[in-house]
Amino acid sequence: MGKQLFMLPEIDRDKTKEAVESALEKYRFYLLTVPEDKLPKVTATYSLVPPSFSNEFHSSTEQAVMDRIELEIAKSKHIEWVLRGVNRLSKMEREIIYKRYLEDEEIFDYEIYNEIGMSERRYYRLKARVFYKLAFILRIEVYKSERLP
Repeated sequence: MGKQLFMLPEIDRDKTKEAVESALEKYRFYLLTVPEDKLPKVTATYSLVPPSFSNEFHSSTEQAVMDRIELEIAKSKHIEWVLRGVNRLSKMEREIIYKRYLEDEEIFDYEIYNEIGMSERRYYRLKARVFYKLAFILRIEVYKSERLP
């Protein structure tokens, strides 16, 4: 009766936290940026290779537009993915994540726990638990790999 049938994999806490912070930082970044390298080139380019007529795009402007559209689709999917995950959290958990990571203006942890009237210790415990919940919701948890001798 004391034997365990199977072992659950152990979560790598640091890498899981990094994965969640990365997803949240990417969310904030996507809301603010437009990369210059995705803008169409204005200068003309010349080639000694004769044109081939096929269905491929050869114009740098057309290719830049296609890249831009793909990037915008990826951005909006990431934003929607993070928001759906955060919305599955409880009200207090959502408030912590939203204020700390999703608002335009960066705010420090001590400002948040003072604002919501929570002790520092309780805040950090709740925040750590929220990170794991969010990692599982978003399916970005990282497991420790078993090393065989």
